[in-house]
Amino acid sequence: MATQLKNLSDFSHTVVPSAVAYRFGIVVAEWNAEITNALYEGAYQSLINHGALADNIFTYAVPGSFELTSGADLLLKNLHLDAVICLGCVIQGETRHFDFICNAVAGAISNVAIKYTKPVIFGVLTTDNQQQALDRAGGKHGNKGDEAAITAIKMANLAETLNG
Repeated sequence: MATQLKNLSDFSHTVVPSAVAYRFGIVVAEWNAEITNALYEGAYQSLINHGALADNIFTYAVPGSFELTSGADLLLKNLHLDAVICLGCVIQGETRHFDFICNAVAGAISNVAIKYTKPVIFGVLTTDNQQQALDRAGGKHGNKGDEAAITAIKMANLAETLNG
């Protein structure tokens, strides 16, 4: 697994543009709150650390990861945003529910991005167990929330560059 060798929060190999000019939405799943709250803290702090203004970060909670796409769609429909970050965590259980949720969320997040021609970032952990989730939400593998925030900044900057 590539993550075993990498910290998700290491961006020393890339240039991250300033986020000062952008407006971000963050949609956070309440299910697996210990994990999703840590993802949110990582994302929010990364946006702030890269220049985003607190007044330009709009955060909303949704019940679970499946609802992230509805939340992102509502934010883009009702707010002027440059990017939306979707944060959730789905942990493998004993049934195929995990597969259905992960596939549905991944595809639907892409569809929302295409619908609005705006970056909608997949910050959803899909892990085998709780420990793997903790390791990726501020643990030994960094914080996927950081990665999602950096992705949002870079994609907002790309959209601005291409749109003039």
